[in-house]
Amino acid sequence: MSESTLEQLCKLYTDLNTGDIETLKNIASTLQLYADLNNAYMFIDCKMKDNEQAIVVAEAFPRSSEAVYENSVVGKIVFESFEPGVFYSHRTGKKSLTRQAVTQEGKTVEQSVIPIKNETHQVIGVLISEVEVFKHVSLKGDYESVSFGQEELDAIFGNSSSEMPMISDLLMEIFLLTDKENHLIYANPAGVKFIKEMSPVDDIRKKDILSLLPFLTPIYEFKEDVFVFDLTVDRKNLIIKKIRMRGKEQLKGTILIIQDVTELRTKEKELMMKSVVIQEIHHRVKNNLQTVASLLRLQMRKGFPEESKVYFEDTLNRIYSISSVYELILANTDTDDEDVNIIELTRKISSTMVLNEIHKKVNLIIQSNGNKILTTSRKAVSIALIINELVQNSLKHAFPEEVNGEIEVSFYSNKDFLELHIFDNGVGITQPKPSLGLEIVHNLVMNDLNGEFRYLPVEQGTHAVITFPISSEVVIFYEKENTDS
Repeated sequence: MSESTLEQLCKLYTDLNTGDIETLKNIASTLQLYADLNNAYMFIDCKMKDNEQAIVVAEAFPRSSEAVYENSVVGKIVFESFEPGVFYSHRTGKKSLTRQAVTQEGKTVEQSVIPIKNETHQVIGVLISEVEVFKHVSLKGDYESVSFGQEELDAIFGNSSSEMPMISDLLMEIFLLTDKENHLIYANPAGVKFIKEMSPVDDIRKKDILSLLPFLTPIYEFKEDVFVFDLTVDRKNLIIKKIRMRGKEQLKGTILIIQDVTELRTKEKELMMKSVVIQEIHHRVKNNLQTVASLLRLQMRKGFPEESKVYFEDTLNRIYSISSVYELILANTDTDDEDVNIIELTRKISSTMVLNEIHKKVNLIIQSNGNKILTTSRKAVSIALIINELVQNSLKHAFPEEVNGEIEVSFYSNKDFLELHIFDNGVGITQPKPSLGLEIVHNLVMNDLNGEFRYLPVEQGTHAVITFPISSEVVIFYEKENTDS
């Protein structure tokens, strides 16, 4: 295969940039050497940009062995159901070994897959080595790596007089087998029922499958021996796997495995509609909160007693804190994901309040301590209000005007609990005075988080701590344990 073909395929079917393509071209230039050295079939596959399949962009066949692949497979689509190792390496960046994989020609090979990474350690493709199984599997070798029990399988699968049901009879999938002339020679119960629904013919045995199910014609005419098709027929959504079984000289027959995914597709559409509705609700909640905030600002501009200003500002901050939760949810690229990143939420709320205090010079520090913390929207609203009240208290009371200060918000975790620390180096407090803000914090921590709120003694400033248990609603990634917090 020429390098220009690789470059053309990558530009047409993938999202790879010029540097990534150059990396693949350099590796492709060595494929023939490794193919001859290891007597193996070498390929480079890349994920496609518009779907969940992969595409073969380069190949090299050993020149000293009989052909496992009769034709070039460059430009062919690769499906996960037939080559799971390829997709495993793409997703995880790890090596994969599949003892028995099915080739595009329907032959069994041992397949090794390693990821190809660029300079930023992103997986841009996979390098595949395939060796035909019967040429290297020794009967005296590792028995755990090969299949066994063929005679027992034949007795169950192929003997209709057996007292035990055939394996295919137990499958929910439609299983059909046709001979080399496309005559139906086997159908499991699900297959018989399917054909009876789709065809008016009473006797289906030995009949031409294309006369029974004409919509299969393009599938049988499609030249690939192994392929997966998505079809919609009479309002049925079908996934059809075709495998042609070949001997060394000629076609022996064709296996069709058909899944009726109509109900699944209907459920997916329903879930998609629910997701759209939920997103619309989030939009409306955010917009309604912004409307309320606008009305309050309008009232503030119309004039009111100076002593009331602080209450309006506190209320506006609380509304903004709740609104921030919905802004982060709506910003998620995954519309079904309603989890909120607490670190990001804290940074958004705290930085806005600090910037609004134009007469004070306060340095804000957010410490995640190696944690990425996600929680549900319900808990996120509570945490947003708690952070708002405590940071707001520090801004109001800790720093007199023209005094520089610092507010630090930190998160610590162990296996069972998450701790939120809010510390300032201001004037400090001897005894917290009862207020609406502290009452909100106490209620939210106790009732919504099932946790504890307290102040820790410090030499300078104020140190507030909220501790609450980690539950199914709180997920921590990249966790660094901090048992001494």
